[in-house]
Amino acid sequence: MPEGRPAIPTALKRRVLMEAGHRCAIPTCRTVPVELAHITPYAEVRDHTFENLIALCPTCHTRFDRGDIDRLSMRGYKANLAVVNGRYGETERRVLDLLAANPEATQLRLPGGWDLQLWYLLKDGLLAKLQVPSLRIEGIAAAETYAVTEAGRAFLEHWVAADPVSAEAE
Repeated sequence: MPEGRPAIPTALKRRVLMEAGHRCAIPTCRTVPVELAHITPYAEVRDHTFENLIALCPTCHTRFDRGDIDRLSMRGYKANLAVVNGRYGETERRVLDLLAANPEATQLRLPGGWDLQLWYLLKDGLLAKLQVPSLRIEGIAAAETYAVTEAGRAFLEHWVAADPVSAEAE
């Protein structure tokens, strides 16, 4: 930390880290460990605020500081964190992470009975449950297949590009 700059308060640091799940906030990265970065440089704002802090891995932080990742994109990543974290549960966010990391994936096969875990992805039309024959155990499919919809693919493309995403299907 540069001389004379106050430390980021512990509670604020915790909020920023929790917002990103203690991982890099860039959806195609999600690496650990992370450090906090000011979206608008501290030298310009002279303050630590939640809205201006984002969790980045050291590599993405360096890329941001060098200008490889622009400030507008970083603001987009920050804004999208609020939408995604406010709307989707942990399992749904992991599915989004998986699909963002594998853009060629069109389907996902998961254990049966997971509709509740994927509720908002299904409700928002980002995933669709396919009717694929499966072994049934006490009336529950052993595995179920979900397809990424056109709306889901568009959401993922916007999310990865740091363009604004909506928590509800268009």
